[in-house]
Order: sequence, then C-alpha cells, then structure tokens
Amino acid sequence: MTATDPALTALAQGWCALSLLHGRIEAHIERALQAEHDLSVREYSLLDVLSRQHDGEGGHLQMKQVADAVVLSQSATTRLVTRLEDRGLLARYLCPTDRRGIYTNVSEAGLQLLDEARPTNDAALREALDEAAKNPELAPLVRVVESASVPTQPLAPA
Repeated sequence: MTATDPALTALAQGWCALSLLHGRIEAHIERALQAEHDLSVREYSLLDVLSRQHDGEGGHLQMKQVADAVVLSQSATTRLVTRLEDRGLLARYLCPTDRRGIYTNVSEAGLQLLDEARPTNDAALREALDEAAKNPELAPLVRVVESASVPTQPLAPA
C-alpha cells in the first residue's frame, strides 16, 4: 500500500470522522455536566466506574483497571481520585487482605451527585448523537453507537 492508496485514505477519513464524533459528544456532555453539576466528563466517568464496584470476589478494581476504564494514565487517574476525594466524593482505604492494596469507593455524597448527574449525562449524550446524526459523514457512526451492545464491566485492555 502506498500513501495515496484509496484504502488507506478511506481508513484515515473514517478515523477522522470517529475522532470528530467523539470530540463533539465529549464537549457537549462536558458543558452540560459542568453547568449543572460542576463535574467534568472524566470525573463523572470515574464516579460511574467506581460506583459499579462490589465487595464480592473481584469486586474492587485496581487503579490500573480504573485508569483503563476512564481512559487515563495511572498518574492522571490518581490525581483525579485525589481531587474527588478532596471534594468528599470518594474515599480510599487499605485492602483488608493485602495492606499494599488501596481501594477507592464512592462516598454517599458522590453517589448522590452521580444520581443527580446521570440524567444530565444521558440527555447530553442523546442530544449530541441526534445533532451528529444530521451530518452525513457522522450518521453511520451514530447508528453504530446506537446499536452497540456494551458489556456492563469495564473492557479489558487490548
């Protein structure tokens, strides 16, 4: 394949369209969450991921798993956890069976904020997808997003 190969050009155009769709959706949700709940998209995502943990076998996520789920580096995830902990939305504690492990749980205040923010997030997502569907280049991607069946657990790293 050469740099002017039509397959590569189509692939690059598809990637650009996907990136554009993601950027528009994320920006729309960010504005809504900031305006209504003083939350960023990343903060909302972190609260959402951590709220799905449980105390049973494999119920608590390691920081790497959390980082993968919210698509951040481990250091950026740690800083985000610290910010939310400082706001009283998260709490960290030592693993009872392995003193090297640290768990992070959503506090009652964090769960309440998440419950309040979830309809805002969902409505903003719907609005962003509806707007993107009007664009002929993005409409096929919107249909894929709308028809995707997503697992309830965070995706394993590739």
